[in-house]
Amino acid sequence: MPTVTLRLIALSMAALTLFAAGLTAVAPSASATDWPTFRGAGRTAVAPDTDLLESWPADGPPLVWETTGAGRGYASLAIAGTRIYTLGDGLSTAADKDEYLSCFDRATGRQLWKTKTGEPWNDGKESWQSSRSTPTVDGDMVYVITPYGRLVACQTADGAEVFSVDLKARFGGKKGDAWGYSESVLVDGDRLVCTPGGEQAAVVALDKKSGADIWTCPMDDLRGAGHSSIVVSEVNGRRVYVQTTASGPIGVDAATGTLLWRYPIEQTVAVIPTPIIRDDLVFFAAGYRRGGALLRQVPQADGGVKVEEIYGLNTDLANKHGGIVLVGDHLYGDSDDKGIPFCADLLTGTIAWKQRGSGKNSANVMAADGHVYIRYSDGTVSLVKADPAGYQEVSSFQVPGSGDRPSWAHMVILDGLLYLREGDAILCYDVRAR
Repeated sequence: MPTVTLRLIALSMAALTLFAAGLTAVAPSASATDWPTFRGAGRTAVAPDTDLLESWPADGPPLVWETTGAGRGYASLAIAGTRIYTLGDGLSTAADKDEYLSCFDRATGRQLWKTKTGEPWNDGKESWQSSRSTPTVDGDMVYVITPYGRLVACQTADGAEVFSVDLKARFGGKKGDAWGYSESVLVDGDRLVCTPGGEQAAVVALDKKSGADIWTCPMDDLRGAGHSSIVVSEVNGRRVYVQTTASGPIGVDAATGTLLWRYPIEQTVAVIPTPIIRDDLVFFAAGYRRGGALLRQVPQADGGVKVEEIYGLNTDLANKHGGIVLVGDHLYGDSDDKGIPFCADLLTGTIAWKQRGSGKNSANVMAADGHVYIRYSDGTVSLVKADPAGYQEVSSFQVPGSGDRPSWAHMVILDGLLYLREGDAILCYDVRAR
């Protein structure tokens, strides 16, 4: 059983005191939203929550609960209904060092089940190792891809495996780097869509109940899959899946799997951030000083779609793995992996500000209620105004237990609660305004 710490008050009086203090139970109501996959349902990393705290105490917002048993890993959290899901290896609640998909109770953090998905990912130096794919939840099923390219589908009720697909063996899948798969699969209607990264199957659509093939999208001269997750766009009524591969971003017809467009980039060490969609626009970025670019998807008379460059790769917008968010007309993210947040105009790429904050090293970001939440690799979490007029850091705190490995797992805000994965631990903070 995981160790769960309720720090608000003694367990015998917790429920009564939480109510009296206005810190209502964590269990979601019938109208609660979900965060069912990486960066949320729309993959924007922008939470719809309002009436959140405008500032935090020095030691951070109130800690509701803390639990262990997530394991070693950088996967974020998928939250649906009353449950939380993540992927990790070497769980403190397991007798071995293997990798597990695990499930926790959203109200208390108690571990409900864990399902072994394979061996741990131990390639490269220690800080690069472990799991990194965030699960995707759809109804009574949860899906995840292991670093080795094994797509696993399990029942949400008890973790029982329903089917699995080896993306390398079945589709000739390959990565464009040596760090293993980390994509979060897309569930779209009856389809499960993911990126094996093979020339005969760059992207595939499978039946989400059985794993059977629906279509494959071939792509010549493909270096392999990146670390991005697929986002959905609409171009003149046509559904287009946008993905960033190791060779650059592509657009794929959702109905047929036809490759509609590609935007080649020069080879770089790894391509990681998930694209941002606004109407017919596609913003994508890559790290290692590569940059960020803005494209427009344009329908063609023959039924195809092409892309036009609004601006090409701008090195000021490079982002390694912390992701970028769009708030209003401005982009917010880390400058490559330097721990120097930036704000830029989406339509021009012009930098509004670039400023070092309280934390150090690479930073991942999300947004909610007029603020950008920045989590640095050193375990610092900062609250910054989403304001292009200037950098305004309102508050920051150090996450307990951080520092042993990089704090790379992306944050989640759902129903006024901030969830952080810190290695084997998951922490839930109340960020609702009183």
